[in-house]
Order: sequence, then structure tokens, then C-alpha cells
Amino acid sequence: MGRDGFLVPVESQASLVKKTAVSTSWVLLDQSGKGTILDVDKYAIMRRVHIHARDLRILDPLLSYPSTILGREKVIVLNLEHIKAIITAEEVLLRDPLDDNVIPIVEELQRRLPLTGASSKGRGEEEEQPAGVRDEAENGEENEFPFEFRALEVALEAICSFLDACTRELEAAAYPALDELTSKISSRNLDRVRRLKSSMTRLTNRVQKVRDELEQLLDDDEDMADLYLSRKLASSAAPNWFFSSPTIGSKISRTSRASTQTVREENDIEELEMLLEAYFMQIDGTLNKLTTLREYIDDTEDYINIQLDNHRNQLIQLELFLCSGTVCVSVYSLVAAIFGMNIPYTWKEGHGYVFKWVVILTGILCVSILVSIISYARHKGLVGS
Repeated sequence: MGRDGFLVPVESQASLVKKTAVSTSWVLLDQSGKGTILDVDKYAIMRRVHIHARDLRILDPLLSYPSTILGREKVIVLNLEHIKAIITAEEVLLRDPLDDNVIPIVEELQRRLPLTGASSKGRGEEEEQPAGVRDEAENGEENEFPFEFRALEVALEAICSFLDACTRELEAAAYPALDELTSKISSRNLDRVRRLKSSMTRLTNRVQKVRDELEQLLDDDEDMADLYLSRKLASSAAPNWFFSSPTIGSKISRTSRASTQTVREENDIEELEMLLEAYFMQIDGTLNKLTTLREYIDDTEDYINIQLDNHRNQLIQLELFLCSGTVCVSVYSLVAAIFGMNIPYTWKEGHGYVFKWVVILTGILCVSILVSIISYARHKGLVGS
């Protein structure tokens, strides 16, 4: 491991300051949960886990790649939001271990990766056990959850919980803001809802990408079979066990059982399928929450548009009344202009009652014009009844 880079225990990194530049550090977690920090370049990682540069490029934080779970010959490449990991049958490489969102995942991996029970006992204790107890331990070892699936489960649980927490936080801020906008339409409330809707759209896209990746895996049995790294390692390492193991008799029997188990379960992906389905249902529930929130926002927008249409109709009605009043005043102005002309009329002298009738007739004409305009507007639906 020394040839791949400088190794530092995980515990000694607690006091280090988080790097502002793009980190090239990785945390290495083995089957016992022990972690070490690897400050290496991408070529050392490629040599260590035997993957191509295009697969490692998926984990580059400077490149925008969607959420991806890739199964290769000896590794699983995992790119789920801030979780960028390479999983083998014996170890886990996690990028940026000092990131605030990655630290809890490292701690969870250290807690859940080590085996418990009889399968974690040493070789000396195994040789001292009776045959029946040793057979039960070996059967438990065969039925144990594979190492790569334990690591994959931690990653899926972390990303699903993270996205669900983001969704709950968004809901806690969005529903009160929408209710406040419904009660009072203002520029401040509109801008607040606009920002929340933008955040919801981005979060929905992130959740949708994770969901689509899990759905794609569940629809393809071959892709799921590629994730069984321990099974492929057991089938390829059986001849090496026969020649290199100090306890040949025990290894021969175990190898034969492992080979039989591998042949029998070659196309059996039920274990992984159940794991993926559980987290698919969880991420689908998160997506349903966001869908419900989007529908609530759409309903609020429809209600706001109805209110705005109502206010617009009231303004149109007010404008119509003002225009009608302007027409009436214009009629009076016309009559006054006619009588104000400096033209001699014979009926001006001795006919004072004419002014009274002119005023009355002009008023009746203005009222008739006003009623006609309002009736026409109601007929066209411009004002309410």
C-alpha cells in the first residue's frame, strides 16, 4: 500500500482543516472497518482497483455526471450526489473523506462493515471448535450479506435519507409560504415562492436521477448480477485456495461448497433485488412528496390567477364607469358650448324656461347612455351582475 501513496490513519484527520480546493484524498475501509486516508492521484487508484479512466472520471467532482451505479469486473463504481465511492469485494474507497456530508457515511461504514458473530473469529479459534459448531459457522459465513452489498446498502441508505431530509426541509418552508401567499399577494411573497419553486425543481431532478438509476438496475438482471463481486471472486479464487491455504482439507471442502453455491446462485439475484427494491420504494416515496408539493404549488398558482383575474375584472368595471361618466360630462359640455356661443338667437329673450328643459333633457340623455353602456358590458361579460 505504500507504493500507492501516503497513508494516514482516519482518527488523526479529525483536527485537519477542510481543503478548499478539489481534494485528491480518499478513505480506504477494509473488511474490519479500519480506515486509512490515501493522498494519491487517479492513476494510483486505477492501478489499485483495476478500472478504466472513463469509469474513474464519473467520480470527478469537477465534472457534472448524473447519479450512477456501475458494475464492473472487480469493482462497483458509485456516484450518488456527494457519495463518490469505489467498492470491491474486500475494501471501499470513498472520495473526499473530510467533507461534512461524507464524514457520517465513513463512520457508518466503519460501524457496519465488520462482520459479527462466528464469521469474524480467527483461524485459531476455528480450529479449536467442535465439528458441529464449525459447520454452523461455515454455513453462517456462506449465508452472510456480501461485503460489497453491506457497503452499497450504507451508501443507498445515506443518499435516500439525505434527499428525504432535504425534501422535508423544503416542505417545512414551502407550505407556510404558499399559505401566506394565498392570504396576501405581495411582491415579497411571490419572490419567496418563486425561489422555493426553483429549489423544488432542482431537488426533484436530483431525486429523479437516483430513482431512474435504481429502476434501471432493477429492470436489468445482468446489471444486478455484475454487482455480485464476492461471487465472482470466489469462483475465480478457488484454485488459489487449494494451493496456498495452510489448512488444505478445510479449504477444499469450503471451496467445493462455494463452487456449488456459485453455480446454484449464478443467476440468483433475489438478495440484491430485495435490497434495491427497499431503497427504490424509499426514494419513490420522496419523489411522491415532491410531486404532491408541486401539485400544491400549481393549485396555489391557479388560485392566485383566479384572484388576479377577479381584481382585473374589477379594474375593468371601474374603468368602464369612469368612461361612462366622462361621456356624460362630455354631453353636458357640448350643450354648454352650444349655449355659450356668442351668436344672437331670438328665443334667448323672454324664454327663460328653456334652460330648465335643456338641463332635464340632457340629464335623461346621459342616464340613457350610461345604462346602455352598462347593459352592453354585462351582456359581453365584462362586469359582474
